[in-house]
Amino acid sequence: MPSISARIPDDEEEILEEVADLLEEDKSTTIRKALHQGLYDLRVRVAIERYQSGEVSVNEAARIAGVSLGEWFEIARERNLTSQLSPDDLEADADAAHEL
Repeated sequence: MPSISARIPDDEEEILEEVADLLEEDKSTTIRKALHQGLYDLRVRVAIERYQSGEVSVNEAARIAGVSLGEWFEIARERNLTSQLSPDDLEADADAAHEL
């Protein structure tokens, strides 16, 4: 596993220690979990923004978010996303989904 170092402000180190204590784990494990969750959240946010703007299709949004098509549909449902896609785009997405 590669090692990365980063500098964080004192107040964030205090928060890190508090969260690590709450989770009853060491700071390194807490940082790895926070990084994993944060990267997932960022990918989903970008996918939502691009999908809502009509820039990407359902399949592309799922790929950007790093989730399966089924998981993307769940994200879209939970967040009440509306499609900005043309009927042709929707048909292409449906065809791609059938191939899965």
